Amino acid sequence: MKSSSRRALGIFMAVLIVGAMAICLATPLASNAAMLLMDRSNFIPAQSSIFSFEPYVINDGSSNYWLYGQDRTYYYHFTYQADAPYLYIPRKNACAGFNRADVRTWCSASQGILR
Repeated sequence: MKSSSRRALGIFMAVLIVGAMAICLATPLASNAAMLLMDRSNFIPAQSSIFSFEPYVINDGSSNYWLYGQDRTYYYHFTYQADAPYLYIPRKNACAGFNRADVRTWCSASQGILR
């Protein structure tokens, strides 16, 4: 009886480890966690999550904060402003000449607030 419960515990732990590794590899969780830990100016927009937010333009200076990011629903732009730290716009939008890496082409963008 003891060996069967040990075996069950071993199987459970293996499944748990494989599941955690799959989540880390299939989502941006690990890179977002590292980004948040390394630079305190980084944050995840309130409309997104640590599992889905993906920065695609990073500051080239001494700090490595994101300038533009995306998830399944929105594009995001870091604004450097305390009252509205980022803008966001739906990925499916009708902006003429839209360029996801140029906020000047974003029409009807919404202001985001920190959590």
